[in-house]
Amino acid sequence: MMRRIALPAAAVIAVLFAAGTAARAGDWPQILGPGRDGQAAADEKLAPWPAAGPRVVWRRDVGSGHAGVAVVGDTVFLFHRVGDEEVLEALAARTGERRWRHAEPTRFRPQVGGGDGPLCVPVVDGDRVVTFGAQGTLACVAAATGRPLWSRSTHHDFAAQEGYFGAGSTPVVAAGNVIVNVGGTKREAGVVAFALADGATVWQKTAEGASYSAPLVVRAGKAPHVLMVTRLSCLLVDPADGTVRWQFPFGQRGPTVNAATPVLLAPDRFLVTASYGIGSVCATFDATAAAPVWRGAESLATQYCTPILAAGRLYAIDGRDDVPPAHLRCVDPATGRVIWTEENFGYGTLISCGGSFLAVKTDGEVVLFRDGGKGPEILARARPLPGTLRALPALAGGRLYLRDDRTLVALDVGPAPAARP
Repeated sequence: MMRRIALPAAAVIAVLFAAGTAARAGDWPQILGPGRDGQAAADEKLAPWPAAGPRVVWRRDVGSGHAGVAVVGDTVFLFHRVGDEEVLEALAARTGERRWRHAEPTRFRPQVGGGDGPLCVPVVDGDRVVTFGAQGTLACVAAATGRPLWSRSTHHDFAAQEGYFGAGSTPVVAAGNVIVNVGGTKREAGVVAFALADGATVWQKTAEGASYSAPLVVRAGKAPHVLMVTRLSCLLVDPADGTVRWQFPFGQRGPTVNAATPVLLAPDRFLVTASYGIGSVCATFDATAAAPVWRGAESLATQYCTPILAAGRLYAIDGRDDVPPAHLRCVDPATGRVIWTEENFGYGTLISCGGSFLAVKTDGEVVLFRDGGKGPEILARARPLPGTLRALPALAGGRLYLRDDRTLVALDVGPAPAARP
C-alpha cells in the first residue's frame, strides 16, 4: 500500500547519460557523482595537501549506516540512522550546521554482521530528494525544506527479502520515474518504477533478486534506458514501461553480492564486474542485444569498487574488502589487458578529478595519486578519521566528504584560493 503524505566516459558521456539529475558545476547529487561514474564535475580541482593532511573544514557526529552524502549547491544531504529512525538531514556545506531534518521509522536488523543503518546515497533530482532505507522504505522530500512528499514501504508492498545487509541498490531517476531494484521475486517485482511526482507504482517487472549495485541511465537507440545489475543478472530496461530489452546471467548463488555500478565505456559499450570468481564482462550493446567483447576474472574482479574510466584507461581496486589482498589496477578497457598493478594497495573506492585520483581506503587512509605510466605516482596521503571508511566519498566545491562509523568530516582538498559556496 502507498502511504501518501500531503500535499542527469568523458565529460560529454557524463552529461548525455547522467541519471536525470540537473547538476550544477561542483555538485555531487547522487551516488558516484554527477554521471554515476566516479568523475567529479569538470571544474573541480584537487591539490596536494600538507604532510599533516587536508584542513578540516568541519566535522560532526553521525548515526549508523554506510550511505555517503550527496551535495548540491551549498547543501549536504546526510542519510543515517539515529535510534529507531532513518534520518535525512540537510547541512550547510560551509559549516555543517543542520537546516532541516526528516525521519522515517525503522526496525531493521542485518542478517549478516555489519551495521543497521542505511546504505544508499540520497538522490537529488531538481527540487526533490529520494532516499532508500535499509528496510526498503523509499521516501521523497522537498530539497529546500525537507517537507515529506511521499513514502513507500517497498519490502512490505512487494514481499521482498531484506538481503544480507538490507536494501543497498541506490535508485535512479529516469523518464520521470524512480527505478528501484526492489527484489520482489515472488510478485514479479524485481524491478519497480515509482512516479517521482507522487510515489505511485508505474510498473513492476521480472523476478530478479536485489543487488547492491546502483543502476545507470544510458542511451540505447533514441531513448534513455536503465542498465542494471541485479542479484544474478545484467539487464537493460525501458524506464517508461519496464520492457526488458535484453539480459544475461551475471552473478553467483551463495554468499555473494553484486555491488559495483555498471561503467559506460563508450555510448555503445559497458563493463560490469564482481568478485567471488565472477569477474568482469565488457560488452557492446544496443536496444536489442548485448554482445561480450572480453570477459573473465584475471584482469579485474572487484567486490564493490566501481571502476573509473579516465583518459582511455580503466582504474579500479581489484579484490575484496573482507579477503585481502587487494590491488590498485590500471586496465585497457578495449581488451581487458592489465597495464599496471600496485600490489597490496588495500581495498577502497576511487574518485577521478582533473587527471588525478583519490583513493579512499577502508582502513582509513586517503591517497591522492595520478597515473605515472607504470604505476601510481603518489602525491599525498592522509588518515583524517580513525574508523573504517566504507561509505562512498563525495567531492564537491573543493571539499572531500568522508564518514566512518561515528563522524562525518568535510576536508579542504581544492587549490587555494578557492571560491566555495
